[in-house]
Amino acid sequence: MRRYVVGLLVAAMAVGSAEARTAKPHTQTADAQTAELTPPDAPVFEKADHVVVLKSQRKLVLMHADRVLDVFTVALGRYAKGQKQREGDQRTPEGSYVLDQKLPRSNFYRAINISYPTPQQAAWARQQGLRPGGKVEIHGLPNDWDAKMLNHPSFDWTDGCIAVTNREMDRIWARVDAGTPIEIFP
Repeated sequence: MRRYVVGLLVAAMAVGSAEARTAKPHTQTADAQTAELTPPDAPVFEKADHVVVLKSQRKLVLMHADRVLDVFTVALGRYAKGQKQREGDQRTPEGSYVLDQKLPRSNFYRAINISYPTPQQAAWARQQGLRPGGKVEIHGLPNDWDAKMLNHPSFDWTDGCIAVTNREMDRIWARVDAGTPIEIFP
């Protein structure tokens, strides 16, 4: 089933990314936190109701129902292949999570926290005598760095997070609210 969903998504990305680049602003009100950090004359776009990450393709896709709203090329954890199992393994987790909190101030240009680990992942890590880690985010570039300095997005430079450029993070920030589900595929 997952392979089927990923195949459909890849096909939809080809069609949807062209639509996303030419999308007109949607006249929907922004949440309070986004409004506070967004200039009053900035357009508000249609909100994503779920986010999909395809690790093997290095793509983050904003979706609404079955429509692709926007597609981004991402950098992942340095050792991106495989499931995150412990703190410090520099892997990006796989599975179903929630984007549970927007973090306007962090070590990166804006960040949205991913609800990793799940209770099951935390229990498994404890059984193995490991710390599961946490603080996995979608974020922009590190403060005072630029994409060229990091060879972004060609090089997987994060400790397990999903990174985009600052301009792309602005687009994600405007379209994703806290509470949005995210599915991360291998």
